[in-house]
Formats: sequence, C-alpha cells, structure tokens
Amino acid sequence: VENLEETGGDSVQAGGSLRLSCAASGFDFAVAVMSWWRQAPGKACESVSEISESGDTSYADSVKGRFTISRDNTKNMVYLQMNGLQPEDTGVYYCAVVYGWVPIRACGQPNSGYWGRGTQVTVSS
Repeated sequence: VENLEETGGDSVQAGGSLRLSCAASGFDFAVAVMSWWRQAPGKACESVSEISESGDTSYADSVKGRFTISRDNTKNMVYLQMNGLQPEDTGVYYCAVVYGWVPIRACGQPNSGYWGRGTQVTVSS
C-alpha cells in the first residue's frame, strides 16, 4: 500500500525557516515524480514544488528563491526547505505523487495519486 507521511510543520515568525520531510513507502520511489502542495484556509490547493526522478525541479513563482525541494532515493525521502517564510505561506502542506492526467482541484483529491495527510505550517507576522 502506498504511503506518504509528512513531518516538520510548525508555527514560526515571518522570516523564519522550516524543513518539511516526507517519508514514502509502498511504491517505487526512485522513479516517482514527487511534489509538495499546500492548502491555505479559503484558498485552492496550490502546487508548490516538484522534483523528477532525475532531480529536475520546478517551483511556484510565489516560492522561487525561498524554497528548495530535494530527495534522497536511498532513504525514500523528499524534503522541502523553506526559508524567508511569510504569512501567506501558511497552510497545510502535502507530499504527493499525482497522476499527470488528473486536474487537481483539492489537495488529497481521490483517484488523483498518492497523498500524505499533511503537516500544518503557520507563519505569523
């Protein structure tokens, strides 16, 4: 059974940093495109960052230059280093393997891939 578990969420002041971790199991991690998503209260689910099996990365414009995604295929782990956090970064952060052919309308959407249960990040001003 595919499983993703996020850790590392916390409450921080603006300008602070957090490192999110995601432990993966139950599927071939080395060939999976891994991604981080977030959902803020009252807002749509947003793709934050993605890393391919070969290490190519992409970021939402809102986090470019502040967030860094990485993966360790020896440990089946993916990470999101978040620096310069701002209140607008507040939300539940999800680790996921999403099916490329399914439009994502909600984080954790059924039949859209594998999703973790999320970890809360709160940034206060």
